[in-house]
Amino acid sequence: MNKAAFLDRDGVINRKAPTEDEYITRWEEMHIISGVVEAIALLNRAGFRVIVVSNQRCVAKGLLTAAELEAMHQQMCRELGAEGAKVDAVYYCPHEEQPPCTCRKPEPGMLFAAADEHQLDLASSWMIGDSDKDVEAGRSAGCRTARILRAGATTNGNANVLARSLLEAVHQILRRGDSNSDRWRTEVVRSN
Repeated sequence: MNKAAFLDRDGVINRKAPTEDEYITRWEEMHIISGVVEAIALLNRAGFRVIVVSNQRCVAKGLLTAAELEAMHQQMCRELGAEGAKVDAVYYCPHEEQPPCTCRKPEPGMLFAAADEHQLDLASSWMIGDSDKDVEAGRSAGCRTARILRAGATTNGNANVLARSLLEAVHQILRRGDSNSDRWRTEVVRSN
């Protein structure tokens, strides 16, 4: 079984749209956050499968098609991969909030689907997001959780790790004592 780092997209990998009722609908609006490439590369080297899980109700609202969203995700994976940060898969929920579905976070459907398709051990995996919905989805799937705190954000503290960025969260996760990540860190220190 493999371990995974499930990453929310907006606010974790790329900057969010300016307001809550706006969406990233074109590649030109996709601005990768500083430190993300390094964070994903660290996860890759530590043996984590990196899987994006994202609510994308902009599809249900008709702001872009599923094909356009998938093309944007392919471009994101290519750009990150070209810099040494491999994303293994992208899952998204295209549905509106109502009626409820099993894939829209805080439901864990996307994580369960990825676990089945990629032979993932959810108990050895992490869900990293910037909202309580992300944390709840991770907990419901049996993962450990990390919460990225936005400037001025308050949190109920339910996540295993609290951080200001994906890179900071990954450093905390790797310091928690996973033997594979410890071995990798030792090798990096020797090679530098």
